[in-house]
Amino acid sequence: MFDQIITNVRNNVPLVHAITNYVTVNDCANIVLASGGSPIMADDINEVTDITSIASALVLNMGTLNERTVASMLAAGKQANQCGLPVVLDPVGAGASAFRNKTAFQLLEEIKFSVIKGNISEIKFLAAGEGKTAGVDACEADKVTEENLKRVADFAKAFSKRTGSVIAITGAIDLVADEDHVYAVRNGHLMMSKITGTGCMLSAVTGSYVGANPDNVLKATAAAVCGMGLCGELAYKKLCELHGGTGTYRMLLIDEMSRLNEIMLEEGAKYECL
Repeated sequence: MFDQIITNVRNNVPLVHAITNYVTVNDCANIVLASGGSPIMADDINEVTDITSIASALVLNMGTLNERTVASMLAAGKQANQCGLPVVLDPVGAGASAFRNKTAFQLLEEIKFSVIKGNISEIKFLAAGEGKTAGVDACEADKVTEENLKRVADFAKAFSKRTGSVIAITGAIDLVADEDHVYAVRNGHLMMSKITGTGCMLSAVTGSYVGANPDNVLKATAAAVCGMGLCGELAYKKLCELHGGTGTYRMLLIDEMSRLNEIMLEEGAKYECL
């Protein structure tokens, strides 16, 4: 399924422009590098359009919003649309505050996104104005389970049709959908929730993958989701050998992304088409 996705990243070295969460910006830059891309984190209004115009993809992450970066996100997103570049939205914490909610809907209204990636509560809020967040985490009542998997898959396809975006819903079971197809992904490890920024890093890797594969956004996004989860699994195995903790795990996660190739991904990806 993932033929050439990673190879295209490593051969083309896509420039990923990320206006992102300052809590995790360094990890996002490093995991883009590990994936085979090249990161740039320009967020000043005086240069965002120039930087976007030379990029391969744009990632907009709402993790640490302020009025200055909102203006930069809107300008960069519109420039990316004009240039025909893939744009990834990570609506961190959508549903948690009036400012965050207003920003999320403004971004959706004014920018065409190739990928919208978030937890189930964030995506439900964007789609229907409902869904309870626990800070930046999904509400327990919203979580995707085996019992509600088909219903959430249908919801993701409907939201994809409405927005024209690939929808990636992350959780214990991840879903990646366009209006016709849904992949359920079961890669990952609980340890990934014990360090900050794994969701932000996934958005950054998605930018790298779709930037190098703009004509295959669905499979590139699915590859990013499977790959990030697989790296989490491999990192945990190494962590156990080292008797390490959360700081070591963060380092090992980036290490595994730098080692990931198509053979490892095909052998280790756990997904099904619903």
